[in-house]
Amino acid sequence: MTAQRATVEDVARLAHVSAKTVSRVFSQRELVAPETVERVLAAAKRLRFRPNALARGLRRGGRTRTMGLIIGELGNPFYYKVASGIERVLREEGYGLVLATTDDTEEGEEQVAETLLGQRIDALLLIPVSRDQAYLEGERQLGTAVVCVDRPARNLIADSVVLANRAGVEAATSQLISHGHRRIAYVCNPAAVYSQEERLAGRRVALAAAGIEDGARWELLVDDPAERPERLVGQLLDAAEPPTAIIAGNNRMTVGALRALRARGDDATALIGFDDFDTADLMGVTVVSYDPVELGRQAARLALERIEDPTGFSRQIELPTWLVSRGTGERSPVTG
Repeated sequence: MTAQRATVEDVARLAHVSAKTVSRVFSQRELVAPETVERVLAAAKRLRFRPNALARGLRRGGRTRTMGLIIGELGNPFYYKVASGIERVLREEGYGLVLATTDDTEEGEEQVAETLLGQRIDALLLIPVSRDQAYLEGERQLGTAVVCVDRPARNLIADSVVLANRAGVEAATSQLISHGHRRIAYVCNPAAVYSQEERLAGRRVALAAAGIEDGARWELLVDDPAERPERLVGQLLDAAEPPTAIIAGNNRMTVGALRALRARGDDATALIGFDDFDTADLMGVTVVSYDPVELGRQAARLALERIEDPTGFSRQIELPTWLVSRGTGERSPVTG
C-alpha cells in the first residue's frame, strides 16, 4: 500500500502552528519568527512534505516559476548541451525546467507543446521541427513567453537564438577551395529547416565567389529520419564522379561520413562537419564549432526578459561559429 503524502495541515499539527503559518513559511518566510520557521521546516522534513509551488502560484494569480523546453531526442549531444545551458541560468533565478521530446517529428511538436502549456508554464522554449508555429500565437497573446532555439519560429512573432550558420559553412567551403577542391559535396538530413537552409546558402556563396558553377551536382538534401547517414554519404562516394571533399550538415551526418569513408578505406576525401562532438579531436575531424551551452544560456535569458516585458519588440540573437582545423578538412584533392 502506498503511503499518503503529507499535507500542510499535517505539518501544522506536528509543528503546533496554524496551516496559514506553514504556508507563509514557504512563501513569505521573512514575515515569520525565526524559531517558528525552524520548527515548521523540521516538521516538514520529518514528514517529507514538499510544497506545491505550481498550485501556490496559480492561487495567487501569479507565476509558476517553471519553463518548458521542447527538444528533438535525448540521444543527440547537441540537445542535452543546450538544455544544460538553459537549466544553469534558470536554477540561478529560482526557476524549474520541464523537458519534453518530439523525436524530431513534426506531428509531435504541437502535441508536446499543448501538454507543457497545460501545466501553466511561464515560458516555452523550443527547437522548432514543424514548418509552422502559428498554433502558439494564442498562448503568446495570453502572456506566455515563447523563445525558439537554433531555428526561428515560422508564422509566429517570437524571440530566437540562432547560430551564424551561413558564415560557418562559407568559411568551411572557402578553406576546401583554398586547398584545391572544386567537387565539394554538401549532405544533410533533415534539409527543410532554417539552420540547414542557411548552411547550404553559405556553401553556395563560397562556390559562386570562386567561380564554381556546378556545385548543385554534389548536393544531397534529404528529409527522412529513417535514412542512415553512412548510406547517404556512400551514395555520394559511389557516384561516377565522386566529390573530393564533403561538408556534413550536422554531427550525426559527420559520424556517418566517417563510417562510410572507413568502410571504403578512403583517407583521401576531405571532410568538414558542422557541430563538434566529443571524439572529433581524437579522430582529427575538422569541424565548424560553436558553444551549444551558451546557446541555451542566451535562450533562457531571453525568456526571462520576455516574462518581464511581454509587449516589447521580438529579438533574434546570432551566436558566432568558428572553424576548428584538425586534419580531415585540410587534405588536398588527389590528382593523377
